[in-house]
Amino acid sequence: MDIVRLDRAAVLESVRVVERAAPGDWDRPTPCDRWTLRLLVEHMGTQHLGFTAAARGEGADRAAWEPRPAGDDPVEWYRGAAHALLDAFARPDVLERRFALPEIDAKARFPATTAIGFHFIDYVVHSWDVAAALGSRTAFAPAVLEAALPLALRVPDGAQREQPGAAFRPALDPDEGSGAGVDGSGTLRRVLSALGRSPDWRPPHGS
Repeated sequence: MDIVRLDRAAVLESVRVVERAAPGDWDRPTPCDRWTLRLLVEHMGTQHLGFTAAARGEGADRAAWEPRPAGDDPVEWYRGAAHALLDAFARPDVLERRFALPEIDAKARFPATTAIGFHFIDYVVHSWDVAAALGSRTAFAPAVLEAALPLALRVPDGAQREQPGAAFRPALDPDEGSGAGVDGSGTLRRVLSALGRSPDWRPPHGS
């Protein structure tokens, strides 16, 4: 599994769906509790910048992970953060590095393949979050979703997912609901459900 190539596909898809947002969309609700589309995109861009720092050996500095405002043009701001990340992950020596990810473990240094895997699964899910908020769909290749599923299933479930600020909610039953909102992919449905997303989420009426 070429995790750098897979992550690139996830990030580029996230850029594609963010680019669909119009100026009036930034206050839309998202599948992420209490996050508008603007807050979600700011989180996504901030994480790109944090991982960019980590790929350069600077991830232990918590300032690298501090939230950034997207300003007057969130699409352009997000595009810039995404391409900074892609450039950092494209370095020839990136897979030889160990990443400091203080939001996960302040003391650990993660092998690059593990760290990039964390990033990859986040951006498969966050691409869907953005698309769902906009009433749109993602367009992942089957191979991307097939690679994401075992990673999603390995994310620990349990009480920690019920804590404030948890990245994912408790896992759901993928067989519940209609499946109408999940791009026609049973694999994506399983990825989302494993990470506590309802694949049938829709923006509230009137959003």
